[in-house]
Order: sequence, then structure tokens, then C-alpha cells
Amino acid sequence: MYITSREKAIIELIIKTSGKHTALSIASSLNVSARTIQRDLKAVEKIVNEFGLTLTRNVNQGLVIEGKNEQIFRLIQHLTNSEPIDELPQEKKLRLLLAILEEDVYKTQVLAGYLGISTATLTAYLDELAEWLSLYRVGLTRKRGVGVELHGTEANKRMALAQFLLQFFHEELIEKLFLLEKGKLGEDRILHYFEADDLRHVNSTVQTVFKGAPARFADSGYLEIVLHTCISLKRTLSGFPVERKDLPEAEVTIEYELIQEVTSRLGQAFDCAFSEGDVLYLARILKGTKWSGAEAFPYDSIVLAHMIRNVIKSVSEQLHVDLNKDFSLFQGLLAHMEPSLYRIKQNMGSYNPLREEIKRKYPVLFMAVKNSLEEEFTDIDQFSDDEIAFIVLHFGSALVMQEEHLSIKALLICPTGIGTSKMLKSRLKKEVAEIDVIEIKSIKEMSEGANLKEYDLILSTVRLPFIHAEYILVNPLLSEENIVTIKNYLKNNIESLTKGKHYLEQPEGGHQSQVSLDSMLEEIRDIQESIQSLIQNFRFYRMDGETSQEQILAKMLANAEGDQLLTNPEDVLQSLREREHKGGLGIPETNMALFHVRSQNVRRLIFQIAHLQDPCLVKGMDGKEVAMKNLLLMLAPDELSRREQEIVSLISTNIIETEEAILLFSSANEEMIFKKLESIFTEYLQSHFKLNR
Repeated sequence: MYITSREKAIIELIIKTSGKHTALSIASSLNVSARTIQRDLKAVEKIVNEFGLTLTRNVNQGLVIEGKNEQIFRLIQHLTNSEPIDELPQEKKLRLLLAILEEDVYKTQVLAGYLGISTATLTAYLDELAEWLSLYRVGLTRKRGVGVELHGTEANKRMALAQFLLQFFHEELIEKLFLLEKGKLGEDRILHYFEADDLRHVNSTVQTVFKGAPARFADSGYLEIVLHTCISLKRTLSGFPVERKDLPEAEVTIEYELIQEVTSRLGQAFDCAFSEGDVLYLARILKGTKWSGAEAFPYDSIVLAHMIRNVIKSVSEQLHVDLNKDFSLFQGLLAHMEPSLYRIKQNMGSYNPLREEIKRKYPVLFMAVKNSLEEEFTDIDQFSDDEIAFIVLHFGSALVMQEEHLSIKALLICPTGIGTSKMLKSRLKKEVAEIDVIEIKSIKEMSEGANLKEYDLILSTVRLPFIHAEYILVNPLLSEENIVTIKNYLKNNIESLTKGKHYLEQPEGGHQSQVSLDSMLEEIRDIQESIQSLIQNFRFYRMDGETSQEQILAKMLANAEGDQLLTNPEDVLQSLREREHKGGLGIPETNMALFHVRSQNVRRLIFQIAHLQDPCLVKGMDGKEVAMKNLLLMLAPDELSRREQEIVSLISTNIIETEEAILLFSSANEEMIFKKLESIFTEYLQSHFKLNR
């Protein structure tokens, strides 16, 4: 009977303090996450069953090993005499994968001896690895007298290794990386592959380069780019470069520049040269990660925005619930889908650690989302279950948010991505109605310092070795045990939690009501000023046949400067040129192009249209040329509030909402277009204030 050191420690703790230890307290004692302990308890249960004993929980969720005294004594004797086997099968498979990646050919007997396993076990491991590697177009062959050999491009080999690490060692990677940042990692080698100093240097370099980048990372995206960069460094130092010819063409201009800076710094530090293929490989990985954030997509990608609206509409109809007005859902999906579609089209794959749990807990929602995606995105062969599960989290968050009832301030530390943290926040509000405000922070934000005294309750989905405050470890999907633990905590600490606070049922207490009113008034001001600006500053120009696209834009910007809507029109024009260079602006299957940019030189929201006498060709959003007869100009300040983003997005998505809308905006009928804008805003205001009465 094999037993690991942790399983042995768990059994000893339960025997010594029968009924007093919960999974949470054991996790704290052994310095691991509660989820790790929950997994280990299944193995512990099997071990104690072998001795005719049972593992049970008392009314306070304390763990107890029950049975005859002589059987418990036999178990203690076995623990005393047993030598723990600490390396689990997945660790052995990782070592196996690393070994065959480093050598062209490896003899099976040598591999079996290296791993300390029988040839039969090695054969089983190789079968499982071969199946895994085939998902990434890497072949594994075994020839008698020759040995084990891998076949595939270097890019695919790196992808396979990275995804193996993310799938089976995701939590451990997060933990090691942040312990490393805090200088508390007491080991030189991580997961049998990464040197601690190398990983520390890569992490520091990525942080430095991306500090001034135009967007931010979700924690999952940050981990992914650090992992891929570290693997690329290791493979480059070992003499395995990525060949440029093995990678498909991709538009990764911004990503390429950032990665070039990262690899240049690492090349100098480690005295090595990254190939052009290495840089392009990492740029493609970066483009496929969640590094932009919802606020980066207020009105870009008009075609994608329209498709997402259709997906939301379809899911709403299937579930008999109206989510069409939920801008937070739309915005979150738009931010998620851009890199997601890129990953799918580039065959890059993705890993969702919560996939099976999401499918099990939300089967109907999962099916509805799957149906809607397949109906709308007909150019995608297949959405993987991992990708669908990510999208389900966004919808799950929106559905649960409709049932919010609030009242105590909690901090939620969740490093697994935007969708997951929103879902967990919404579940908390639904299941633990006593909680008033829930703030979400990433591990990175926590490690940079946060005032924990502001919060009555701290929850985290991973272990936090770098903070000293009391916190509760929870499952990202909030298990029943988590809910009981949180409610017990609130119940046991009710006096300290409610000290100096007023219940929501007593608004005359003042502070909470005043904050809500201030927030509401600010939103009303944003809505009013945004709509007023767009209506009052709407302009319609008719251009003669001699005018070029550049001249049209220059004239529109000069007039806007005259109306004191912007400053430095030359700089705004340059920003528009750069935006056009990044990707097409022509709206497919129309005669319109939407020129848009956010700039610090723009003072007010602007939407204007120029009608051309003769069409000119512009690059479309789908890469094909569009014969533009109507130039739509949309400008916004660099900083936008949530409501301002919502209103600008409202216009861009309404332009192609229906065939009728397309015809109207391309009609050159100024009066009809103006009336359409008024009706869009009127409907928005009626809907908004009806929903929030």
C-alpha cells in the first residue's frame, strides 16, 4: 500500500485531534490549499477503509476516523513503518515528458530506470503521453532496438509542454511564482525543470516590459506568458529554436514589439540569441492570452460585437430570461472573445481548470451557450469544452447577479481570470446574503500591498503565503462546504462584524445610502453629458469627388477643433492612421467604415458622418476590401467611465444591428440618421431607468 507524506500527515492529524480538524484547518496546518486537501482526503478514505475503518465528519465538519481501537492501532503501526512515496504519477509523467523532449532518442530501459518504475508502467505512461501530445500535433513513436522518439515542430512541442504544466500543475505554478516574488521560495529547482533564478529573472523582465503596455493582464494570462517565456528561454539555451516557417502568418504588431523587448533583455542577461521564430511564437501566445481587459474594447470590433449580441439574445431565448440589456455581460464577453477566437483560429488550444466542474454544475447553461456559439460563429469548426466553459462563467455571473441581495464588506482574491472571479462574486452574493460589498483583487495586486483592515472577511481561491491576516480558502465555484464555513464565520464573529455599521434596512443611518446616491447621480451625469455631446455635436458632411479619405478626416477634425471638441487635430489624425494600420475599419457587406480612436486630445464624445460622392477602397474588418461611401467618425477621450463606454458601444452595435439600420446609416439621409440616434438614446434611457426604479 503506497502512501504520500501529505496523506500520512493528514491521517496523523486526524487521529491525534479526533473531530477537531476540518479540511480547512488541515490545509492551514500543512500550508497547502483546501482543494489539495479535499483531493487527498479521497485517497485517505481508501487507506483507512483497508483497515476496516471509516472517515466521517461530525456536526461541526470535524474529521474523525471511526472503528475498532485495534484497527486504529494497526493503522498507526503501518504509518510508523511505511516509507512515503512522494512523487505522484503526474509528476513522473512530467519527468518523462521532459526527458524525451531533451533527447532525440531515449531507450525504454533507461527511461524506466530513470523514473524508478517498471517497463509495464512506463508503457502505460507513454500511451497516455502519446494521446496527450497528439492534441498538439506532436507524435511519439517507440521502435524496438531504437527507443522513444518525438516528431513535431518545436513550436508544437513547447505548446504541449506548457499546456501539460498548466493542466496538471496550475495551482502549484501560481504558488511558486508568487512565493518567488516575495523571496520566500526555499528551492532552487521548480517542477523538475525551471531554475528558480531563471524564473525569477523572466518574471521580473516581463513585469518591467509590460508595466507601460497599453493593456493589463488577467492573472491567468500573466502566468501563461511567463510560463511560455521561461520554456522558450530553456529551449533556446538547449539549442532548440522555433523555425519561422513552422508558424502561420498572424497580425501581431504590438505583441511582437513587446516580446522583442522581453527576448532582447533576456538574451543579454543569459548570453543567448532568440530566433525570429521564437519571438513570433511568443507574440502569438501573447495575442491569445487575456491581456487586454474589458475596458480596452468599448467600441472596437463592431462585427464581433454584433455577433456577441446575437449570442446573448439566443441564450436569453433558450433560458427564458432577458440578458440583452446587461452591458457588463456584453463587455466581458467582447474582451474574452477577441483573444479566444484568435487562439482557436491559430490552433493554439486553451486550458480551463474548472471545465468538468462547470459542465457538471451548469449543464443546461453549458448546452445553451454551446448551441448559440455554433449558430453564430459558423466559420469556427468547433469550440472546445474548455472555451465554452470560460464563456459559461460570464453568463453564469450575469444570471446570478439578477438575484443579488446585499448587507458586510468582503475581499475576494481570485487569480483564475475575470469570468471566474465575477462568477464567484455573484455566487457569494446569492448564497451569503449578509455580505454587502465584495471587492475583487488579483494576487498581483495583493502582493503590491492592500489595506486588509478595510475588509470584514477575506476569501481566496488559492493559498496566500505572503499575507498574515485571517482568510478562508474557497473553491472557485463555491462548494456547499465553503458556504457553510463562511456562514459559520459570520455567525461566530457577528459582534465584531456589525460594530459601527448600520443595516441596509435603516437608510436613515446615512452613510451607505449617501454613497449609493452619489454613485447614482454620477452615473446620471455621465449618461446625460454623453448623450448631449453626441446629439449636439453630430455633424453630417457631403464631400465632392475630388476629396481623399485623408482630406475628409483632416477637415472633420479641424471643424471639431473649431467647436472646441478636441485639441491637436494632427495628433488625433495620426492616431486614426495607426488604428487603421492595426486592423481594417471597413464594415463587411456595407459601404461604411467606422474610424474610431480614444485620445487624450479629445474632450467630448463625438459621432459624425461624411458621405462621399465616389467610393474609395478601405481594408475591411474581415481583411477584405470595402468600397466606402460613408465615413463614420467616432472619437472619445482616453479615459471613459463605464456609462460612457456603454453609450459609445450602443451606437457602434446599433449601426449593424439590423438590415434596416445598415440601410439607414448608409442612406446619406441626415434627418433620418439623426432621428435614429435620438430613438436609440430614448430607448436606452427608458430601458435603463425602468430597470433601476
